[in-house]
Amino acid sequence: MRKIVHVDMDAFYSSVEQRDNPSYRGKPLVVGGSPNQRGVVAAASYEARKFGIHSAMPSVTAFAKCPGLIFVRPRFDVYREISAAIHAIFKRYSDLVEGVALDEAYLDVTENKQNITYASTIARHIKTAIFEETKLTATAGVSINKFLAKMASGQNKPNGLTVILPEQAIAFVEQLPIEKFHGIGEVTAAKMHSLGIHTGADLKERLPLELTHHFGKAGHYYYKIARAEDDRPVEANRVRKSIGAETSFARDLSDHSEMLQELEQIAQIVEQRLEQHQTRGRTLTLKVKFSDYQQLTRSKTMLAPISELDTIFKIAKTLFLSIELENRSIRLLGISLSNLDNAKQLQAIQLPLFQNGNIIF
Repeated sequence: MRKIVHVDMDAFYSSVEQRDNPSYRGKPLVVGGSPNQRGVVAAASYEARKFGIHSAMPSVTAFAKCPGLIFVRPRFDVYREISAAIHAIFKRYSDLVEGVALDEAYLDVTENKQNITYASTIARHIKTAIFEETKLTATAGVSINKFLAKMASGQNKPNGLTVILPEQAIAFVEQLPIEKFHGIGEVTAAKMHSLGIHTGADLKERLPLELTHHFGKAGHYYYKIARAEDDRPVEANRVRKSIGAETSFARDLSDHSEMLQELEQIAQIVEQRLEQHQTRGRTLTLKVKFSDYQQLTRSKTMLAPISELDTIFKIAKTLFLSIELENRSIRLLGISLSNLDNAKQLQAIQLPLFQNGNIIF
């Protein structure tokens, strides 16, 4: 058994902007592109979220929900600098730190540098240090694996701390609404509801064969997390192989122009994520899933790596137009870039240490 801490900064980008500009504090704010330029929301403050605004939403939609909304262009250089400072705090306790994004990371503290018995104590120390050194708040989750730690950190935001003990794991998962599961999106949750799966307990009753029949390879993952099982290690210095974004639509798209508009929004999100990670890619892959769940991909490899929005969308659009739709409707679109320029990333991968005996939280 491991001791895993998941740390998630609270509304990171927007909180940084509100910290640095007092006139933004207490007001609905988003970081992202302008609604006049078909921009996309990269992050929303908690004040903006009260209006139903969230990341990846078109900026024009966000503005319609809140006409007084403040739009701020991303400052990824600032976010990266703060993220580096936060990761330095993590390294005081463990070298087994897996950054998921600039504002999110897993730590394996089964054996830690300061020989602290309780993982929850480490989480509290980290939260305190982050606030003292950055004036930003973070929420932490603590449990025996990555899935449960991630779910714990989502229970009490912002500025919270939740611990799921080993003996609580099964009961916690069983009572959890299926749409709250990490890895189960809105569209998948709706399909599970149609199959009579509404909670973790319902999901736990289904056999692997049934789940893979309805959800493909993801069915194996759903089967395990319904039992609070997750054997993925925390991978320190993990080299990212691809960066992308995809959108599952609440209703299937049949209008061609609407499909291209959604594709452009996805391209903007991909550009933002490439900027976050300071990287570019040579191979662009377009993913299309039809209403009958049939899926296809189209790829193009360039001589030089790309990261600019115009280029990403132009290539994705060309690949999309090469597909014979035959009046079929679409439930998902996605764009990813691989063959990344990872020269700045370390390539060593450290595996978690194994410790026998009981784990004390």
